[in-house]
Amino acid sequence: MEADGFVRGRRMSAETPGGDSGVTAAGAGAGIQWLGGGFWGVSDGIFGSLSPRVGVDADQALQLQGTPEAADIPDPDYEGLPNGASTSTHMLAGAVAGIMEHCLMYPIDCVKTRMQSLQPEPAARYRNVMDALRRIVRTEGIWRPMRGLNVTATGAGPAHALYFACYEKLKKTLGDVIHPGANSHVANGAAGCVATLLHDAMMNPAEVVKQRMQMYNSPYRSVLDCMRAVWLKEGAAAFYRSYTTQLTMNIPFQALHFMTYEYLQETLNPHRQYNPTSHMVSGALAGAVAAAATTPLDVCKTLLNTQESLVLHSLNVSGHISGLAHAFRTVYRLGGVPAYFKGVQARIIYQMPSTAIAWTVYEFFKYFITEHQHAKRKAQRESEK
Repeated sequence: MEADGFVRGRRMSAETPGGDSGVTAAGAGAGIQWLGGGFWGVSDGIFGSLSPRVGVDADQALQLQGTPEAADIPDPDYEGLPNGASTSTHMLAGAVAGIMEHCLMYPIDCVKTRMQSLQPEPAARYRNVMDALRRIVRTEGIWRPMRGLNVTATGAGPAHALYFACYEKLKKTLGDVIHPGANSHVANGAAGCVATLLHDAMMNPAEVVKQRMQMYNSPYRSVLDCMRAVWLKEGAAAFYRSYTTQLTMNIPFQALHFMTYEYLQETLNPHRQYNPTSHMVSGALAGAVAAAATTPLDVCKTLLNTQESLVLHSLNVSGHISGLAHAFRTVYRLGGVPAYFKGVQARIIYQMPSTAIAWTVYEFFKYFITEHQHAKRKAQRESEK
């Protein structure tokens, strides 16, 4: 991520020619620029009053307005985003990135949930990810892997908006304290952990409904039917039964994720320019490392969310499995140590493109929205001359 906070020491790159990054940006823009066009009216109407100046101080802009120098204000360099990208920019870019990430990778997420089942029915035992997808489509219909997508997309937008905005703000604040003027892995990790608290608080109910809709022979006709049934049978607490487990998993996941991403960005993109290729590669590798390391916690989270009936019956569990410790013991009793890594292949296959998409789309929209806001203000200044 082209971080707002920790790149002050990199301002020197704003003085170097960015020919390669301009070509790269144009290539990325050609692919998804049509998607960005629909958001300008939204960002202008909803967030316009929140957007700060881009590439120039507000007082300086007032002094320059109406003078010949106003037309000569340089375009915002991507490395200048610490002074230019508003909180609304991060929120809008984060929301778009989150929705695209979850929607594009949802069929693989469905497979992951099923492969993490501790006692699957014979018809739901799969050899690998592709075998699972083929059998689900062939036996249950082409749209079956997409069940629950609507509730996931509804939760992902606001959750990722808060997630990226919080991360950028805290990374800047903590980075200035811990290691002023340079990148701080501690600040990156800490900011990612705090941002996860907000993200998971909003996404956890959607995760519960989504995973119950994804299971084989799910008894729920629709998302609303699932929400109503869970509420009536298990109470409101059921929507947050796995919240502590989710945090226990996602805090180390996000710490590893952000630290790995920023480290790879320093290696692959040392001048911290807008470079979709480096964002994509760094995001994919960071997602793979974090996903593999936290798979045991993800298996426990899936068990807490789904409350598999076969597991409850086989262990004569009355009521529900609750708490991380109870889930850990249950997983071990049913499958030993290997059970903690059920679905690890699907989890990595899901996370690599998922995080690559999220970072690439987020960085593109952050760059694109900032450029749009700057061009609009520049045109307004010129029209007032």
